[in-house]
Amino acid sequence: MHPVLFSIGNFEIRFYGLMYAISFFLGIEIAKFLARERGYNEKIVENYAFIAMISGLLGGRLYYVFFNWSYYSQHPTEILATWHGGMAIHGGIIGGIIGTLIYGYIKKLNPLILGDFAAAPLLLGQALGRFGNFMNGEIHGVPIFTPWRVIFSIKPNFYEWYNNYLSLDIVEKIKYKALVPWGIVFPSSSPAGEEFPNIPLHPAMLYELFFNLLGFFFIFFYLRKKENKSPGYLWWNYIIIYSFIRIFVSFFRAEDLMLLGMRAPHLVSLLMIIFSIIMIKWNQRSKN
Repeated sequence: MHPVLFSIGNFEIRFYGLMYAISFFLGIEIAKFLARERGYNEKIVENYAFIAMISGLLGGRLYYVFFNWSYYSQHPTEILATWHGGMAIHGGIIGGIIGTLIYGYIKKLNPLILGDFAAAPLLLGQALGRFGNFMNGEIHGVPIFTPWRVIFSIKPNFYEWYNNYLSLDIVEKIKYKALVPWGIVFPSSSPAGEEFPNIPLHPAMLYELFFNLLGFFFIFFYLRKKENKSPGYLWWNYIIIYSFIRIFVSFFRAEDLMLLGMRAPHLVSLLMIIFSIIMIKWNQRSKN
């Protein structure tokens, strides 16, 4: 795996950026199809997609920088270096919501309907984005011999365990056998390989890629066809589906952001699930 697809002189095409570009244009076409299906002008989607993408990228980057301010305060020039990675999906969702609200207000459109257009394309785009993370060797998992009790512990004490593991002699270390057969050794030039040199890791980004694709198929081919949907039905289900995916995948990730002594994705995802369920129930009652 290598982050650069090809280069000509100083010009290079990276998988990470390419995945964003493919996600954007493919997502627009899917959203335009959904708009036509509901009787809306597809031009609305084209303009909305641009606003949502910009606000989502800004939100994702600012969220990541905020939670890693101890590093970026010392390296301010890196704040804009998004080609090195460093985006947080929850920040992207929040930024996208802000952009959706602004665009809906300007165009006098229900932002929940715009969210319905974005739900399936978002999950597909997130799946493609995780492939870019894989080629970068980032969003990586813990070593495959990490005990389940450490992976699924409520208190995220993986590094405490791992530092203790490094202090063991070779006889003690060999007691930790691989728990899964599909661990991946990342190049030393990648974030994953630099942190865990020559050690097979859980490919956490590929776990998320797989479940994001399942979520896309579920929303696009099943939920989309349900009758009598209230505005926002697909959007709130997207939030619920992705939040469950992120809660699961975060157990295997080595470098999740932290909040109040917990994995930030767990806390934020749980709040999003609760809020989305409340909104679905509230919309159903309002419709009746």
